[in-house]
Amino acid sequence: VVALAARVPPGFVLRRMAVELPFVVFAVALPFIGLGERVPFLGVTLSVEGLWAAWNILAKATLGVVASVLLAGTTEPRLMLLGAQRLRLPPLLVQIAMFMLRYMDVIVDEMRRMRVARESRGFTARDVRHIPAVAKSAGALFIRSYERGERVHLAMLSRGYTGSMPVIQDLSASSRQWLTAGMLPGAALVALLGTTLVNGGL
Repeated sequence: VVALAARVPPGFVLRRMAVELPFVVFAVALPFIGLGERVPFLGVTLSVEGLWAAWNILAKATLGVVASVLLAGTTEPRLMLLGAQRLRLPPLLVQIAMFMLRYMDVIVDEMRRMRVARESRGFTARDVRHIPAVAKSAGALFIRSYERGERVHLAMLSRGYTGSMPVIQDLSASSRQWLTAGMLPGAALVALLGTTLVNGGL
């Protein structure tokens, strides 16, 4: 429902849910290797505790992955950082994440240029004998990135940086956005209350 409301294509979500596969494999194995009471199913016996554990893992992992994919697919990184700032996350962590996002493209482009420079000199990493050369390139990239960070920090200090980034545009959510954002936790709360009432009645 949230994916439909956010107009995120199902293929976009399903492709990025592949990260959940290791958890799915582990959860499928639990009913077979679990201990305790067992129940028959299609000629095999399954552990009741393993079934409940598998359900918990699959439900939590799926909800967490889908929520993360939808957040990443509908929210700009800049707005995520603004949200983290409003949630009172430590300012230093927010700034580190901000600079990481901002300079990731720069570092990736630097890696590409270094790879092109190696290949233009006739070097192509093919086996373990080439690991030292690749390691030296990684070390050089780290030093260049560190030096770039030092220069950026000095430039910020010279422009009056005091430890916190100014908020240029203060964005506030509308009532409709709050309602849309509350759909998922509201549905979870209704499910929790319903389960509690049913278990209490039993």
